Amino acid sequence: MSDKSARKVDFGIFKRLLAHAKPYRLYLILSLLFTIILAGLAPLNPSILGYAINTYAVAEETQSAEKLMYWIMLAGGVLMLQAVFMYFSTYFSNLLAQSIIRDLRKKLYKHMVGFKMKYFDKTPIGTIVTRSVSDIEAVSEVFSQGLINIIGDLLSLAAILGFMIYMDATLTLLVLIPIPLLLFATKVFAKAMKSAFQKERVAVNRLNTFVQERLTGMAILQMFSREKIESNKFDTINKAHLKSHIDAIWAFSIFFPLVEILSSLSISALLVYMAVLVSGDDIESKTNLVGTVLSFTMYVSLLYRPIRQLADKFNVLQRGIVRAERVFETLDLTEHIDDSGAVKEVDFQQTIHLKDVNFAYVKEDWVLKNINLDIQPNSTVAFVGATGAGKSSIVNLLARFYEFQKGSIKVGDTDIREMDLSYLRRNISIVLQDVFLFSDSIHNNITLGDESISREQVIEAAKEVGAHDFIMRLPGDYNYQVGERGGVLSVGQRQLLSFIRAYVYNPHILVLDEATSSVDGESEELIQKATEKLTQGRTSIVIAHRLSTIQNADKIVVLEKGEIVEQGNHQSLLEQDGYYKNLYEKQFLENEK
Repeated sequence: MSDKSARKVDFGIFKRLLAHAKPYRLYLILSLLFTIILAGLAPLNPSILGYAINTYAVAEETQSAEKLMYWIMLAGGVLMLQAVFMYFSTYFSNLLAQSIIRDLRKKLYKHMVGFKMKYFDKTPIGTIVTRSVSDIEAVSEVFSQGLINIIGDLLSLAAILGFMIYMDATLTLLVLIPIPLLLFATKVFAKAMKSAFQKERVAVNRLNTFVQERLTGMAILQMFSREKIESNKFDTINKAHLKSHIDAIWAFSIFFPLVEILSSLSISALLVYMAVLVSGDDIESKTNLVGTVLSFTMYVSLLYRPIRQLADKFNVLQRGIVRAERVFETLDLTEHIDDSGAVKEVDFQQTIHLKDVNFAYVKEDWVLKNINLDIQPNSTVAFVGATGAGKSSIVNLLARFYEFQKGSIKVGDTDIREMDLSYLRRNISIVLQDVFLFSDSIHNNITLGDESISREQVIEAAKEVGAHDFIMRLPGDYNYQVGERGGVLSVGQRQLLSFIRAYVYNPHILVLDEATSSVDGESEELIQKATEKLTQGRTSIVIAHRLSTIQNADKIVVLEKGEIVEQGNHQSLLEQDGYYKNLYEKQFLENEK
């Protein structure tokens, strides 16, 4: 992409960002207004002090000291006004920035939670978190530190130059001699800083990823005595991060001293010129010399400060626009399942029909092939088969986590794609083998923040499932904080909480991913009782890993390589002397050992 094209892209992103500022145009107008006022005030004090010294400091009148003090107090008043207007400018620019990113973050999160599961399968969680947090935070700097400050600095430069030319055009040209060199240095600095920041960002990402993965897998590291090896790896990554940070510091350490040198050169040129004037015979020039020197010395300082800051401000602006582009790329993604279905009233006490269903996660790589199956209401249907046979895929299609490419799935005569998506999922509860709990209270993990579910309902459900006693033994009982992913609870306890969650939502269709394969005997007994309680009076689908747990299922569906090869009850499948019987005998012999 050419530079011209890139600028067009940046400008397009910038316009899109400004569109998000429309609801807060008052904040934008106020911050710009106070910035303009500050730019107008910036050159006043040097002019006031120079005039006061030239007019009164060298005068011999008795009231000159009083008049001089008056002008000095006026300069102090200007400083106070600058402080007040700077406060309001900073306040409204940050208020604008935070309001915009609040809306952006809300919009992005709402957009992403509706994505297909396929998006989350292919996108690293770290990337999603970066988009939602740090990228949007960088966008705020466009308004709080970039755009408004750049406008303010440019206006200040224009006002200062205007005053300097008005006071003495010759002196102004003199102090501007080093400016071309400064502009060149600023351009080089901006380029160097951009490269340094990019390297530093990559290094930070590598460092964060490494630490996160190692902390999560700490048990594995210690189990295989990898502490020293991983520490050496961390040291290498940490050194790379140090080097990238030093590169950024190096650019700063070169640029800012250069600015100070150029600023000193301007002042030196000014002083040399003044010395030449003193040696001449122009009495009027000598009289006004002190005030003029003071004014222009102050102007040089004021002139170089915004120029010095502009490079950094442009970096902030460019970085924010780049991050905004990433955010908008995510907002522009059309990864949503079609939720145009309007049906919100369906009798789930009807047969579920899967007819000629074909599904692939990757195009043409079929995971399910010609699935034809009827699931009767209030019956228990179990899916068995080897890993990758397609058991979980059928469940994912039923809840529309993924969309099938061919065939149809209906509840009675209603296609699930005609149903409102939220309504469909509200009537299906899935209890997974790997239970996910949020870092929150037990009550909130059960209700998932649904305020319509009372504490009394939660307690009643816990008693029915058989989990009330263990919850009451915890500090704070139902208010107990379970920690990240529920790590402070046992596998069996987490599983029981997922059963309570399913119970309080009272679904018409219950999906159980075999929940007893990783728990102790006592927990398994509780979970089996909870399973019996939950499956009463509703259609139940069980993904079975241990065949001993599904012998009483009304129908057992055997899958192999995405196709149904057998179906029937336990006894009829054994009599068929096929895949199910071989699988059952293999597990039976392993258990005998």
